[in-house]
Amino acid sequence: MSNTAQPKLPESKDLISQIQFASEDGKIWFNEQRMLLIHSAVMGSLRKELIETLGVERTRGFLMRFGYYSGLKDAEMAHKIRPDFTSQEAFLAGPQLHNIKGMVRVVPKELRFDIESGSFHGEFDWYDSYESEVHLAEYGRADDPICWTLIGYASGFATYYMGRKIIFKETQCSGCGADHCHIVGKPAEEWEDQEELERALLPDPIIEELFALQHQISTLQEQFRTPEEEQDLLFNSVGRSGGFKNVCQLITKASKSKVTVLLLGETGVGKEVVAKGLHQSSDRRDGQFVAVNCACIPPDLIEAELFGVEKGAYTGATQSREGKFERAHKGTIFLDEVIELSPRAQATLLRVLQEGELERVGDNRLRRIDVRVVAATNEDLEQAVKEGRFRADLFYRLNVYPVHIPPLRDRTEDIPLLIEHFLEKYHTLYNKRTMGVTDKALQALLMYKWPGNIRELENMIERGVILTDNNHCIDLESFFPSLAEPTHPLNVINGRGHLDKPEENSGVNLTDDNWMDNLLGEEFSIENLEHDLIKRAMNQTGGNVSKAARLLGLTRPALAYRLKKLDTDEA
Repeated sequence: MSNTAQPKLPESKDLISQIQFASEDGKIWFNEQRMLLIHSAVMGSLRKELIETLGVERTRGFLMRFGYYSGLKDAEMAHKIRPDFTSQEAFLAGPQLHNIKGMVRVVPKELRFDIESGSFHGEFDWYDSYESEVHLAEYGRADDPICWTLIGYASGFATYYMGRKIIFKETQCSGCGADHCHIVGKPAEEWEDQEELERALLPDPIIEELFALQHQISTLQEQFRTPEEEQDLLFNSVGRSGGFKNVCQLITKASKSKVTVLLLGETGVGKEVVAKGLHQSSDRRDGQFVAVNCACIPPDLIEAELFGVEKGAYTGATQSREGKFERAHKGTIFLDEVIELSPRAQATLLRVLQEGELERVGDNRLRRIDVRVVAATNEDLEQAVKEGRFRADLFYRLNVYPVHIPPLRDRTEDIPLLIEHFLEKYHTLYNKRTMGVTDKALQALLMYKWPGNIRELENMIERGVILTDNNHCIDLESFFPSLAEPTHPLNVINGRGHLDKPEENSGVNLTDDNWMDNLLGEEFSIENLEHDLIKRAMNQTGGNVSKAARLLGLTRPALAYRLKKLDTDEA
């Protein structure tokens, strides 16, 4: 419970320290979210154009929602930055961020709230509102309060913090001629005009109209789609990169024939998904799609599994049964890791491909079979032929129509689409809803080299959803829990150093060679330097890990890992 007549804003150094100017990358960071510096006059021009296009009421709602979602984002980050602050100090990060961003100067007048009961009452004075300035410059004095973005921000921040709908109103506005603005916030249901206030925060019907028109256009495009455009509709894959579209085009052409397809690519690139897409887009879609991982079947059983077995063929064969090829009759069989086939299985597969017939193990009766074969491997089959591990004649029969699926690191523009796809999947699976990924986490995902390709990305998204609370963004360490390891590939970016510790946060000029020359000596150890810095930060903060982490420019889990390692080294 917080009950203060006129609360005082706490120090804002912890918030300011989260702002990082990575000018060489063209980025500004606040914690893990990318920020922008933009002229207030430009925002005024946007505001004017919106008013002239949509009208005052729709513009008011649009800008309130714009501010509202900005407030939600900042409240989530403030919660991370101030985990050890009192409830009031943590909440006052919202007004402080308004100050820091240059949007308005905030003076708290009254603040009473209790998160458990949901009661809330806050009053603040605003001075030098940028929205008032741009509105007065363009339109002169207004009849009604006009700090729409700012009031939306305050409502969004308080709503996130309290876990219930809190709405602020301007009771006086400098844009209407007052000396300064004054705002009052309380739970939505305590306002007499609750319905009107909440309506402004709901999606505008004009958006629904646009979606309806977009759907109609899409329907018309479906009816007049050219053959070249059909590649974008192939199977439930996600992508828009050139490499992905090339695969789609090749599979589209293959689907119209009976050709055997050989899928090549690293492990985890989605070869089975492509094989299913080929099946679904062919005239065999009504038949069975049978997937077999040849590496998972013991060599002495692989023939029986693929081609069937007759009763009594060997000990344990107590009844006759069909194999995978017979099950896939009139359909498609996908042979993953085809290089793992035994020599006898390779010979039988060659006969199936050439003659369209097979014999079950222990049988001498030929059975006609109509199956499209899609084979896949992540090894070099040509090299395996040279080494005598794979039949040359089978390789040439499989290699009629090779399709190379590019690794994920070569199709980075598909990563944001894949992230959204997997987020939706695991939100549904785990019955929770995150707010997506932080900007810095997305940057890391785009820079990572993905040795496990799409399978690794999917696993990472699943882990992120599990570790992240509802209505929170998935941060960097949820994806990369081993980021604290100095050897992690993301710890060095473009040769400039640690992802979490830009030079702007350091109190030392790292471009000054003198202090480095003095530091480097015969007894110098970078490990000892790190240990000493950690100890100094812990001493300064009285052993508070969260505060020490902020001093060092680390996240709390990263510092906790280093402290644990330090204790182990000293034991």
